[in-house]
Amino acid sequence: MAPVLLAVAHGSRDPAAATATRALLRLVRALRPELTVRCGFLDLARPSLAEVLARLSGARPVLVPLLLGAGYHIRVDLPAALATAGLPLTHLAPVLGPHPLLAEALADRLTEAGAPAGAPVVLAGAGSSDPTALADTARMADVLATRLGRPVTPAHLSAATPTPHRAVADLRAAGHPAVALATYLLSPGFFARRAATAPARWTGGPLAAHPAVARLILHRYDQARAAAGLPAAA
Repeated sequence: MAPVLLAVAHGSRDPAAATATRALLRLVRALRPELTVRCGFLDLARPSLAEVLARLSGARPVLVPLLLGAGYHIRVDLPAALATAGLPLTHLAPVLGPHPLLAEALADRLTEAGAPAGAPVVLAGAGSSDPTALADTARMADVLATRLGRPVTPAHLSAATPTPHRAVADLRAAGHPAVALATYLLSPGFFARRAATAPARWTGGPLAAHPAVARLILHRYDQARAAAGLPAAA
């Protein structure tokens, strides 16, 4: 049997975040109905990753982090959880971003918000004190710029600069009165609400249950499953 796809979400106090995660995983199941898909949270929501791993004892799942960039969780928390469960590191898939499928989803969210093709764009990531995570956001800005055919400015909602407010203000001061903001977050919650307060003319919503993100989750799962020599679903 193919290994279980265990999606690992960050977790939030906002129940809308867990609702969005579960809606996204319903899309994943619809794309691959023969595959068993489960979900655990790293913090602030249930079930915890440890709880799900305990329930799957003996199933040897592949963990797919629902994270947009590398950082402490991918370097420390997830390897520790695998070790505790007796699973090798090869059962951990890469983080979702950067990737062209995320650019597809971000572009669609901007279109849904009414942003025109020519508007300059700020990409608002969660932010981090980890330079690897910040570099991932900058790389995602480049991927989105390629998709849109115009420059994209990376910004950070916490722990780093520029903030989305600053990046939008700088573009307006440079002669762009109407700026679009792409929310580089998977789910609604505190950071998404902060992004929405930036003085952009158009603000795309979080990626949430977008079909391109669902396809990317399955792609990351397949990458890890094949690298670990695990069977595919029949």
